[in-house]
Amino acid sequence: MEAPSIDTVYQAISALYETNPNAKNDKEKASTWLGDVQKSIHSWKIADELLQQKKSEQSYYFAAQTMRSKVQHNLAELPAESLLSLRDSLVAHLKETSGDTSPAVLTQLCLALADLALQMPVWQNSISDFISNFSNGNAFVLLEILTVLPQEIDSSNLKLGENRREDIKAELRSNSQIVTMFLKESIMAHMQNTHIALKIVKCMTSWIQVRAINIQDVPQNAVIGYSLQVLREHDSINTLHDAASDCICSLLHCLEENNNDDSVERLLFNSVSELESSYHMAVANEEEEKAANYARVFTELAESFLEKIILSASSGESHFAVRSLELALVCVGHHDYEVAEITFNLWYRLSEEVYQRDYQPLTDTFKPHIERLIAALARHCQCEPDRADLPDEGDDFYEFRTKVTELIKDVVFIVGSSCVFRQMFAALQASAAGDPAPWEQTEAALFVMQAVANNILPDENEYVPKVVEAILSAHACKHPAVRRTCMSLLGELCEWVERHGECLPACLQCLLRAVAEPATSLQAAAAVHNICKASRASCGAHVPALLEATRAADQLQLPPPAACHLVRALGAALGALPPPQLTVALQEACAVQLSPLSALAARPPASIERHSVTDPGRYLDRLAALFRALEPPPGAAAAAAPALLQAWPVLNELMHTYQSNGRVMERLCRALRFGLRCVGARAAPLLPALAARMATLYHQHTHSCLLYLASILVDELSSEAACVAPLLSLLEALMPRAFTLLQDGGLRDHPDTVDDLFRLCIRFLQRIPLEFLSSGAMDAVVGCASLAAALDHREANSSVMKFLYDLTRAANLSTNDPMKTRVKELADNHIKNYGESLTYALLEASVLHLHGYMLGEVAEVLVELAAWQRARGADWLRPALARLPRDRAAAATEQQCWQFHQYAMRVEKVKEMSRMLRDFARLYQ
Repeated sequence: MEAPSIDTVYQAISALYETNPNAKNDKEKASTWLGDVQKSIHSWKIADELLQQKKSEQSYYFAAQTMRSKVQHNLAELPAESLLSLRDSLVAHLKETSGDTSPAVLTQLCLALADLALQMPVWQNSISDFISNFSNGNAFVLLEILTVLPQEIDSSNLKLGENRREDIKAELRSNSQIVTMFLKESIMAHMQNTHIALKIVKCMTSWIQVRAINIQDVPQNAVIGYSLQVLREHDSINTLHDAASDCICSLLHCLEENNNDDSVERLLFNSVSELESSYHMAVANEEEEKAANYARVFTELAESFLEKIILSASSGESHFAVRSLELALVCVGHHDYEVAEITFNLWYRLSEEVYQRDYQPLTDTFKPHIERLIAALARHCQCEPDRADLPDEGDDFYEFRTKVTELIKDVVFIVGSSCVFRQMFAALQASAAGDPAPWEQTEAALFVMQAVANNILPDENEYVPKVVEAILSAHACKHPAVRRTCMSLLGELCEWVERHGECLPACLQCLLRAVAEPATSLQAAAAVHNICKASRASCGAHVPALLEATRAADQLQLPPPAACHLVRALGAALGALPPPQLTVALQEACAVQLSPLSALAARPPASIERHSVTDPGRYLDRLAALFRALEPPPGAAAAAAPALLQAWPVLNELMHTYQSNGRVMERLCRALRFGLRCVGARAAPLLPALAARMATLYHQHTHSCLLYLASILVDELSSEAACVAPLLSLLEALMPRAFTLLQDGGLRDHPDTVDDLFRLCIRFLQRIPLEFLSSGAMDAVVGCASLAAALDHREANSSVMKFLYDLTRAANLSTNDPMKTRVKELADNHIKNYGESLTYALLEASVLHLHGYMLGEVAEVLVELAAWQRARGADWLRPALARLPRDRAAAATEQQCWQFHQYAMRVEKVKEMSRMLRDFARLYQ
């Protein structure tokens, strides 16, 4: 765009902030236009002029925000020689600010200057310049810059590179004494001004978080002392209390990473431990935010010392910091469950440490803590007495109870599931003794029992029989919420029920009755599924009852998950039938779902309401669940095949009728997928018709689920010699359309297609490698994989890497088998042709495009490529490193590239390559 006049910019800003509701269109146009201005090269000059003129608060903020955005994202637009004048301009603008300047404007300008300093290696010792420029008269500016600069070091927007980050952190450490002195003088002068004190504490926190403050200097640090004082005083304002808590938590986090002086550790521990009385004061005054802050501090204290606590306990000693666990438990006892939840990560970490060491005396040391934890969690899980039912999914309390279940399952081994079961049984005993406990206490006890029930030994005969008897007699199940939890508990006791087969009929009868009740249908259906899955061998006799229940699903208006649970239960039970009975029963079970599907195929509704009787997905999901749950006895897969063959005409018609509906097609392919998995090679008669339908549909609509379904066909049917040619023909029919879709940005726009396409190629490479590698598809596939290596979509990239790994693995194969030797030769030829370009593609993707968590699978491929190169005296890594961009601030040095090359060419372990690759990538990010 051409440079707009400054007056036009002012008019647009005025329109953007127009309060007239009738000017909505003008506001949108102004917003779009100003966005374009910010992206243009002219915005540098425009922002500078607006900052000088300061005509209005809105234009001032727009200019500051524009300057910050340009420095952060578009600094490369300016020639290197103009950066010094930009720096001087920003310093001048900041000197013009005052205490009355909008905090938002001040922050944007300080961010702009800080980001500029971080991206200007030639600006040596910027911290000293900031202090000399702003310490006299502009201390508020200096505080803001010193706060945001450390925060920006690890900003993903700046991409400084690890070398520059380390240089900056070293500069911060070298200036830490003078900054600490400045903050000390500031806090002494402004201790009563909470607004400035807040900024000082936040500034110190920023420096602590980047490890610029020496832990050994903590005892003399005035700001840390002030933060502890704020936490001790009961009348501190909440914002300052939050900031002080952040500061102390950051400091405690540093303890964990350093081998510190014992006296400093004890000083900090004692200082934080003394805050317990302040916590109780906050609880008494009902100051929930402060109580939560103390919980954060106590939890961080315990986590910081956890490893030392564990080591001491392992040797039979007691570390002085073990009291931190007591402080955390005090917070778990707070009446607000959100405060208790703050401590959860501590208990997860404690559980992991104890589990990994597997030393009974150590486990016994922490039994009292976990017993108290579980008892407190049971209280927190109690619903409000006036509540009619349990919280629904999405409710905050529901989410909390879910987290409690996960935590209890993780820590219960320390005290033993039976012990917890016994502990919670007290509420039910009180009810049975004629002294009924409030329903919410009973429900909470049952809820905790449910969390540990799956870990109860199947031969437990003291408490479980009484609980099961109480549930079956409906003695403890009067309140609807209690009934729902009872059903869930019964389902979690599925392994116990399997061992005690005499109670199976009564359990299923009770649960199937509860399925018909809206309040308990979902929990009861899930329990039926769990029990039938665990008791497959004993459930054959209950197939008629389960079949009748699935027939009644629509009549009872069961929620979709409940109906699917029932169908899964039926599928599990069918597997216990002899083959002749299985064939008939499975066809009957499929017919229940095929009947409405046939009607929907013949007379499609004008519109589909999801999960209603007009939705084919409702019945396709049930059909998929049926085939998925069915496990025919060994050698009896043929008994299930007639049902799938019977279903095919209806599914084929549905594919035609709903071919443009991606959601229905996805569910249809899913039903076919599990049907194919169930019957295996017995599905071969379906291949010609199914492959033809898939090829036609994919050419018209490119549903990626068709590619996935093709991979299932290869997996299940490639062992049949007669199916190999049709499968290769299907691949040839699907690939051209897929590759067309992935051109011109299609890799980014269609990650599902990338994922499913390479899953298909992996199946071919694993099942019929000789035919696949001999086909004419490989050049296009490997070329596509090379381009897709940079795709930062987790699942899609994972499939690409697995394909490349299998290909390189085949090329490195050592074998005397003639057929495998031929596979090796073909794979070897492809690696010879594409190895160099693949090496660069993988390296470039790792350092410029992919997230760190995605590099593990890239490392697997690079290890195989390195092995191939070593065996043949090739070296593709050196030229690949030379091609990496150097004309940028974030880049590896020649020495670092040489070092990476030396190690990477010799490495044989994926874990080591993965670590090296992550470290190397950090140099570019």
